[in-house]
This record gives sequence, structure tokens and C-alpha cells, in this order.
Amino acid sequence: MANLTVGAAMIDLPLYRTENIRWQALEVSRKSRAALLNQRPAVVWLTGLSGSGKSTIANSVEKLLNGKGRSTYVLDGDNIRHGLNRDLGFTNEDRIENIRRVAEVAKLMADAGLIVLVSFISPFRAERQLAREMMEKGEFFEIFIDTPIEECAKRDPKGLYKRAMAGEIKHFTGISSPYEPPENPELCLRTVDSDPYQLAIQIEALLDARP
Repeated sequence: MANLTVGAAMIDLPLYRTENIRWQALEVSRKSRAALLNQRPAVVWLTGLSGSGKSTIANSVEKLLNGKGRSTYVLDGDNIRHGLNRDLGFTNEDRIENIRRVAEVAKLMADAGLIVLVSFISPFRAERQLAREMMEKGEFFEIFIDTPIEECAKRDPKGLYKRAMAGEIKHFTGISSPYEPPENPELCLRTVDSDPYQLAIQIEALLDARP
């Protein structure tokens, strides 16, 4: 077979520049969407080390709220990396982009009137602050799942700590990559000797106590 060129094309990159994009105004407001669901939107951001209990608590909160007729959605770190963020690794730069993307998704879901439960390690304070600033005032709740790394390594549900300590996993939070704990979270939950359902009740109470 002859190697013949049968066509050629040029990508017009200027079409992708931001100045060619404008915000499209919509007639249905976030207030109307929330009123339809009869609830106040919220973004509950659970942060902590791998194995700290974030996903377990997020699931407990969602079951608790769903049982009371609330519309919710859980954005889980592992689940998101199977789809939206499957192209990202675990370098500091990729972790920052990981959080930026999920914060954008959480914002859209809150605009739709949902109570969004975000379960991400999200190791850096600056990115968690960025997520907070993206949300409406009074709708962002940072929840620190405060579990000592020794306990997380003891639990090690995915066998990751063992591999990280053996040098098989690079950029592992708490071992070879830093974790910056929240300085002023809305709630600090200690999971050692605590029942996840009782911790979920504390998060529900926090949401109910909003002025």
C-alpha cells in the first residue's frame, strides 16, 4: 500500500481562547431550584488522610439525610478518579487540579439545590480555601476527619500504607507527600472509638443549625 497523504487540516486554536466565551444567563435561579427541593444547598467537604473514615462518614450522612427526604450526592475521591479525573496522577500539581475540578462540580451541584458531600483527602489548605471561596456564603462546611496516621496505617483498608512505606507508591499523603490539617474547620471529628453514625448526626446537626 502506498503511503499517500489524502488530507490535511489546521487546528484554529484561537477558537478556544477565553475571550471567545461569554456567560450565558439562565432564567431559573439557584433559589428556585432549591425551593423546588424544599432544602438549602450545602457543600460538606470532608478532608483527612487515606483510611481516616471520610467515605464511611459521608455514606452515613447521605443515608441519614435521604431518610429525611433530602436530595444529596456524594463526590468520592476514588470514584471521581475513575472518570472525570482519570487523567490525573498524584503529584502536587495533579492533586491541585483534582481539587479544582471537584470544587467546580460541587458548585454546580449546589447551584442545582443539592446537599453535596465531598469526600477527598484534599491535602492542601490553599485548595480547600479556594473551594470555600467558590461557594455561596454560608454553604461551605469543612469537616476535618481527624484520625492519627498510625490508626489509618493500622486500618489500611486498601493496603496502600504498606505499599507506600515499602516505597512502591510515590507521592502518598502522610508518608511521602504532606497533609496540611485544617486550622479552623466547621467541625472536627475524631473517629477512634467513635461510631460513624453518631459522627454523621453531628454533621446533620451542623447543617440544621445554620441561621
